[in-house]
This record gives sequence, C-alpha cells and structure tokens, in this order.
Amino acid sequence: MVITSLADGVISGVESAASGLSSALFDRPLRLGVTGLARSGKTVFITSLVANLMDRGRMLQLNAAREGRIEAAFLQPQPDDTVPRFDYENHLAALTGPSPHWPDSTRAVSELRLSLKVRPAGLLAGLQGPRTLHLDIVDYPGEWLLDLALLDKTYAEWSADVLARIASRPQAARFLAEQSKVVPAGTHDEPQAQALAAAFTDYLASARAAGFYDCTPGRFLLPGDLEGSPVLTFAPLPQDGSAPRGSLWREMDRRYEAYKSKVVKPFFRDHFARIDRQVVLVDALSAIHSGPQAVEDLRHAMTDILSAFKPGRNHFLTRLLGGKRVEKILFAATKADHLHHAQHPQMTAVIEALTREAQDRARFAGAETAALALASLRTTTEEMRSHNGTELPCVRGTLLETGKQAAFYPGALPEDPAQLLTPARQGAERWLEGDYQAMAFAPAPLTLKHGSGPPHIRLDRAADFLIGDAL
Repeated sequence: MVITSLADGVISGVESAASGLSSALFDRPLRLGVTGLARSGKTVFITSLVANLMDRGRMLQLNAAREGRIEAAFLQPQPDDTVPRFDYENHLAALTGPSPHWPDSTRAVSELRLSLKVRPAGLLAGLQGPRTLHLDIVDYPGEWLLDLALLDKTYAEWSADVLARIASRPQAARFLAEQSKVVPAGTHDEPQAQALAAAFTDYLASARAAGFYDCTPGRFLLPGDLEGSPVLTFAPLPQDGSAPRGSLWREMDRRYEAYKSKVVKPFFRDHFARIDRQVVLVDALSAIHSGPQAVEDLRHAMTDILSAFKPGRNHFLTRLLGGKRVEKILFAATKADHLHHAQHPQMTAVIEALTREAQDRARFAGAETAALALASLRTTTEEMRSHNGTELPCVRGTLLETGKQAAFYPGALPEDPAQLLTPARQGAERWLEGDYQAMAFAPAPLTLKHGSGPPHIRLDRAADFLIGDAL
C-alpha cells in the first residue's frame, strides 16, 4: 500500500508537472493592439471581432474556424487590473439591439481577454489535446500613437514644424491671431498661457473635424484626468533669439518636455511595449472626400505611426521598449460597405498605396505586413441604378442624420491610386477629375442566426492574418 501510494504520488506529480508545462508552453497570451485615427471604427472593430470569434458562422476565411478546430471561445477577466475593461457587452448591445446605434468612440486605453480553446492541426492533432490561446485585445486612440514623433523633437523644432504647417489653414486663424499678440521672450503670464493653449486645442479639434490627421499632441483632444493640468497647457511659439529664464517661451518649453516625459513615454512603456500584433484602422474614404491635402496628411500620419513599430530607428523608443518589435501589422481601410463590391479592389489599391512607404519600412525592420479593405459591421445592401443611360453601382442604407433609407453612389475610385496620391503630393487643393462623396450610415437592425456573429466584410481575413498562425 505504501509503494502504491508512493507510485500514485509520483504519477500525480508527473501529471501536474506535465499539465503545468503544457500550460506554460501552449496556454500563452497574444496581445493584439487596435488603433486608428478619429472615426476609423476601433470600437466597432473590436466588438464585431470578438462577437464573430465567439459565434464563428461568418468566419470562413479564418482557417481554424473553417476547419472546426476552435472548440470554444469565452471571455475571461483581463490580466491587468489597472486598465479599464473594454465594454464589450454594452457596445454589442448598441450595435445589435432593437434600436441599433453606434457606440461611443475610444477615449482611453482599455483591454479585453478572449480565450480560445483550439485543437492543433497537422501531425500533432492526434498526439495533443486542445490548447488555449488567450487573446488580449488592447484598444487605444491613434492620436496618442502619433505623439511618438514628439520624442525626437525639441520644443523649438516642434513649434517651427507646427507653425509652418498650419499657416495657411483657416481652422488655425483664431490661434494664430492669439499667438501674434504675445511676446515669447516676455515674462510668463498664466492666463495668457491658458488662453493660448485653449485656442490651440480648439484649432486641433477643428482640424480633425476638417479631415486633417497631424493633430498632436494627442492628449489635447482626449485629456481625461489631465484636463487643465500644466502638461496640457502649452502651445507652439516662434523662437526669437534667446528666451530668458521666466519667459513665456521657456515655460512652454518646460511643459512640452514634461508632456513627453510624464505622458508620452509612460504610455509606450506601460501599454505599447507588450503588443505582439497590431491593426491600424484607416478611414480612407473620409480622407478622399475631404480632398488632396487630407489624403497627403493621412499618408504622412501612416508613416509616423509606423515609426512606433520599428524601435531600432528611434533611440528613445529602443530604450523604452527594450528592442521589442511587433510581429505583424495590418493596415485596414474601414467602411468598405460604403462602396459597392465592384470598387473594393480600387479601395484596397488606395490603402496599399497610402501605406506603401510605411509597409516597406516595417518589412525592412522584420515585421510582416498586409493591407485590405473591410467593414467590421455591414450596414448596407448593394444595388444597381440607372442614371443618364449608365448603370451605377450603389449601396443602400439608413442615413445617420435623418434615419431615412437612401441609395448612394459615392463616385468611382480610380483604377490607378496614383491619380489620387499624385495631386495630393503636389499640393492640389481639390480633385481635378472626380467628385468623391462620403455618407454616414447608421447600423441596420439585425436578426442574427444561431452561431453567427454580426455581418461584416473581410473581418475573417483580417483575423486570419493577425492570429491565424497562433491557432
């Protein structure tokens, strides 16, 4: 009996050790970062992705789902107790309830853990049992990511860049008028500093609404609990000779450096450093609708965002992230349902061209990249309409502003994306040969079949690229 008990103990110990080793080897977390600039659809992307991974009837382009190897998917408490939980349930209810509406947009970092129980494929299928992949989804505003560029710039350099860029923009008129009244080398006056910061913040909000993407510092638009603090009370000023200690210019310089050290660096260190895979959502259609300057601005923003994923070229970020690199990056043009499927190849070509420089740099740094057009939630149906003897490919949906049904033809995207990007690079003020329109649609009422998530376009292809190899 003693020998039997000893043997049972040894066997139990071996099984426990094997179970622990298996858990360590196969039950691993994979951190997926989701970002994008304003109105790109981050919240809807995460909500629909999770819903469709839990009910996989529409995920046929995700190999593990098509092969039936995902046995279960369930939400678990997130590992980081200090980060707000992504409000999945309420966001899904907003999209799929009796009166569907768009959920609130991303305003801070949030996180959600989805655990997938998966059978292995290939030769190991018969030798191993199911394993668990913990997918930790991290949602954060793209405006914060653009702040990376500030780390390599002094206050004088940043000010010169901003003032040169906004000089001709009507949205900046009020701020420039306020800025012209001050003497940068004069004595610092706090009410004057607050008035400048407020005018600059108003400019950033107006520029973003007009379709511009170079709206940094990002926390000016999404201040959270930092609102009113000195790190958010500065603005660009021209440098006129040497500014003495106690001057307005020197105080703005000090606050700019504080913003970098106390706001920007902690974000990258605490949240961004652990990301394994990344999707960058891009509202390319709205940029095209806004005109050539917005498209060129978007192209620059994509290149700036990519600098965050190649720390080898940025000594500040190398120290912050310890040399870690993101393995896969997907650039996704959202709102593909706003175009007839006949134009999806042109939309994909546009996002490929917009992110070409960014993708080339990422590949050179060792990351795998891809670009595609998708709709996280399909809100329209397609139809052909006759107009002046021509059949136009239209989409029909519920207009967000009026709640009425309408058929919409946004204009034909060119076969060659250079027809858009070249005028944008050359500084054209408007498109010469096309009138491109954007329309805002409300989510359509849904009747979901058992086992199927919300309707989408190519969300399964996006998931296969981002996590398919881990399944």
